Amino acid sequence: MSELSKGRNRVIVYPDWCKGCGICVAFCPKKVLGLGPDGKARVENEAACVNCGFCEPHCPDFAIMVAPENGNGRTNGQGPAPSDPGQEPAGTQTAQQSEDNKEGRP
Repeated sequence: MSELSKGRNRVIVYPDWCKGCGICVAFCPKKVLGLGPDGKARVENEAACVNCGFCEPHCPDFAIMVAPENGNGRTNGQGPAPSDPGQEPAGTQTAQQSEDNKEGRP
């Protein structure tokens, strides 16, 4: 666990999806999560998150997401996520851009 990433993550709990099993709370090494009065997981110490990634895949309800504080989310090594769903990933060209480049257009 890198202390370099500590405090650089957003931890999001979707309360409507959480059933309150407590798996995330029990195993979070930095005690970022806790159970609220309603019995559901909630973020208690987001600044302590080191992005170990345990909570996301172990939540049986997919109720937790950890993302960089810039909000881009995880991209599985595919580079930065596009800010617009219709936007091409960085470094790719549309067919029109490729055709323009062949004809010497900027």
